[in-house]
Amino acid sequence: MTTFSDPPKASFRPSMLLSDTRYRSITFQVIALALLVTAIWYLGSNLAANLRAAGLNISFQFLGNPAGYDINQTLIPYTSQSSNLQAAWVGIINTLLVSFLACVTATIFGVIAGVLRLSNNWLVRKLMAGYVEIFRNIPVLIWILIIYTIMTAAMPAPSAFRGDDPASTMMLGSFAFTNRGVYIPGPVWGPGSMIVVATFVASIIGVFAYRRYATKLLYDTGRLLPMLWPSVAILFVPAIVVFFIMGMPIGLDFPALAGFNFRGGIQIGAPLIALWFALSIYTGAFIAENVRAGIQAVSRGQSEAAAALGLRPGRVMNLVVLPQALRVIIPPLISNYLNITKNSSLAILVGYADITATLGGITLNQTGRAIECVVLLMLFYLVISLGISMVMNVYNNATKLKER
Repeated sequence: MTTFSDPPKASFRPSMLLSDTRYRSITFQVIALALLVTAIWYLGSNLAANLRAAGLNISFQFLGNPAGYDINQTLIPYTSQSSNLQAAWVGIINTLLVSFLACVTATIFGVIAGVLRLSNNWLVRKLMAGYVEIFRNIPVLIWILIIYTIMTAAMPAPSAFRGDDPASTMMLGSFAFTNRGVYIPGPVWGPGSMIVVATFVASIIGVFAYRRYATKLLYDTGRLLPMLWPSVAILFVPAIVVFFIMGMPIGLDFPALAGFNFRGGIQIGAPLIALWFALSIYTGAFIAENVRAGIQAVSRGQSEAAAALGLRPGRVMNLVVLPQALRVIIPPLISNYLNITKNSSLAILVGYADITATLGGITLNQTGRAIECVVLLMLFYLVISLGISMVMNVYNNATKLKER
């Protein structure tokens, strides 16, 4: 009787690290890792030796020293006697503010222009094509300068609102458009106001939940629920009811001319408006092309089938075309959002105090800590960019077409 057994395994030999495919990839990865670690160690040790030779040392104690300069627009408490760290936080918040606003408005501009570029109306189609070609082919730096110059040169000074017969008047008695910025009424928070805010936030969540339920019901049963009016009711009715129940705890502080400038309300400075609008219209042109490409990637048969079922053109676009186009739109949209965040560093051109102007500008010049400031700047933009990519990738995975 003949028996069969596995052939004896060959003993390991060093030559197998290169000749055997089981070990070759691991060997190359270990070698690459060792070379990378060696290069980093060499550069780091060389940098440390040169700094010691120059009498310099890496220290972040300067962040606790008084900043010694004012910032024109802050969302958190800050004075010239605040620390450099507080000034950096002001710059970070200002950067996140203009980046968020620009991302939202650029998306709105881009979606509208992208959809209208495929309009059957010749004039609308050509106007949107002109918008895309003009704004995306001129550097954003020039658009920032153009918008800021128009605001400072064409808008009236606050002194024009003074007198019995002023040259300029406030819109609706509440909004003032000047060469220093726009002044709007600001909220005054009273007791119980946070309950109203919490109710409004819950209403926003409820709107998304309702729309998701309506979409799922449509896909599962074919039943179409109204979207607009229920969403508006869910968004505003609970907050309005709670607002009156709590005794109207939120008031308004209206801007008023006092001396040489307006006091009260909220000031949206001219640098912020110029940067915000320039980033929006510039990046919106790129987003418009992404939207157009995504819509054209959806088979025409999808929209024709939806129209044959009796859906109106708006419903076809919202319920059939755009959901399928998202898988093409979102990946390049991530790059557009990252570009907005990084292009916001051009704020220093018009005097907007972002993180580049505070930490990478005034603080760096006053303290001489160039290496520390640049490292912190790099770390900030790296963390923000990775955060945007992570959030958008999660959303991208949630919108992918799934097999039933």
